[in-house]
Amino acid sequence: MPTLALLVLILLGLAFVLVPGALAYLAYRHPAARGPMTVGITAVAAMATIVVPIAVR
Repeated sequence: MPTLALLVLILLGLAFVLVPGALAYLAYRHPAARGPMTVGITAVAAMATIVVPIAVR
């Protein structure tokens, strides 16, 4: 596997962990929003709908 592809995969993995975690923490700090797990799962689903079609190409 080329180094650039490995770097991209690592960065995407990091984004898939950090973005939902940050949104879940934000929802946790503001209880009027939806539950933290719902926000995190929604973020993962939204990112997957963007990344999967690109990765399949």
